[in-house]
Amino acid sequence: MNPRPLIVRFGALGDMTILTVMIRLLYERFGERVDIVGSGGWTRPLLEGQYGVGDVYLIESRRWPYFASPEQWALTRKLHARGPSATWLCDERNQKILRVLKWAGWTRAHSCHYFGLRDLPGPHMCDLWQRFAFRDPAVLGGNDHPVPRWLPQAHSELAIDHVERMATTEWLASQGIGDRPLILIQAGNKRTMRGAHRRRTSNTKYWPELNWCAVLRGLREQHPEHAILLLGTPAEAPLNQDILHLANIPHCFNVAHAVPIPRLMALADRAVGTISVDTGPAHVAAAMGCPVVTLFGKSLPVNYAPRGPDAQVVCLTGMHESQQSMLGITPQQVLEAWQTISRGKHDVDRLSVARKAEGLQRAHRINQPLPEAARQRL
Repeated sequence: MNPRPLIVRFGALGDMTILTVMIRLLYERFGERVDIVGSGGWTRPLLEGQYGVGDVYLIESRRWPYFASPEQWALTRKLHARGPSATWLCDERNQKILRVLKWAGWTRAHSCHYFGLRDLPGPHMCDLWQRFAFRDPAVLGGNDHPVPRWLPQAHSELAIDHVERMATTEWLASQGIGDRPLILIQAGNKRTMRGAHRRRTSNTKYWPELNWCAVLRGLREQHPEHAILLLGTPAEAPLNQDILHLANIPHCFNVAHAVPIPRLMALADRAVGTISVDTGPAHVAAAMGCPVVTLFGKSLPVNYAPRGPDAQVVCLTGMHESQQSMLGITPQQVLEAWQTISRGKHDVDRLSVARKAEGLQRAHRINQPLPEAARQRL
C-alpha cells in the first residue's frame, strides 16, 4: 500500500484553503506528504509546494459519465500507477470518485468519510477537518482517535517563497504602486458575476456599489498614502471599475485582471488588511496572517469565518427584510470593523513587519523534512 495519505476534495478557493488544516495534521500524524485529488484552476497554485502537500491530481469536471470522460480515464491511470492508500473523502457526494478509485485499485477499506463524527472541537469547518484528520479508514484500523488537547485552535495556513515575494514587488513597481502600504478589497465573487443583474434576489453575496464607494472614501480619509487594490477575477473587473468610478479617489487600483493565486497570496502577505465579502480571497488573506473584515450574507460566520495564524478577523452580518442579509450591513459598520483590526497606522505598520517575519518562517518550513518529534506527538 502506498504510505502517503490521500485527500479527495472538490472545493472552491476558500474550501481548499481551509483544507490546509487537515493536510497539516495528516502530514504530522503519518510523516508522509499528503496527496490531493481535486478540481479547479486555483487548487494547484494554491496548494502545490505548501507544508505537507505531495502530488496534486486535478480533474476539470465530474459531470460526464465515466465512459464519456477521457479526463476520468487519465485520472484512473495516474491513481493506479500511484497505488491505493488510506484516503479521506471530504465531499458529501462521492459516488463518481469512488468509482474511479475502485478501478484504480482502491477497496472500501481504504476510504473514510466525515459523516457521524462526534466530539467536534467546535462548529467551524476548520474544527471539522481537524477532527476528521484523526479518523482512520478501515485499512488503518478504522479508529476515531481523540483530538489531542494540546493542539491550538484549528486554522488555515499558507506561505509563499522568496521568488514569488520578489516577483510581486516588481509587479507593484510596474503598476506605479511601489512600496505604498496595501489595503485589499474583494467586492465580487462568482455568485455576484454569474447572472446578468448583480442586484437579483438570489445573489446573497452582493453589497451595493455605493456602499463600497463609501468604504473606499473612508479608507482614503484614514490612510491617505495607502494603495487600495480591488481584487477579483477578470469577470469581476467591471464591478470594480464601477466602484472606482463612483469613489473617484487617488491611489486606488482595479487589479482584477492581474491577480493569479500566488500573487494574491503575496499581496495578502504584505497588506495591512483586507475587506472582503464571504469568498475565497478572504480565507487566503487570513491564512497568510493578514487582518480581515468579512461581510456575510446567508452563511454563518460561526461555520465559515476566515481563520489564520494570529490573523485578526472581524465578521459582519446584517438583517434586511427580516432575514439575515449582507444588505443590512452599513458602510459605517465596515469602517468601524476596519479600525478594530488596524489599531491605527503605527500599530498597522508594526503588525505588517512582524507578519512578514512570521511569513518568512512559514515559508522556510515548506517542503522541509518533517521532524520525527512532530510525528511522535500525534
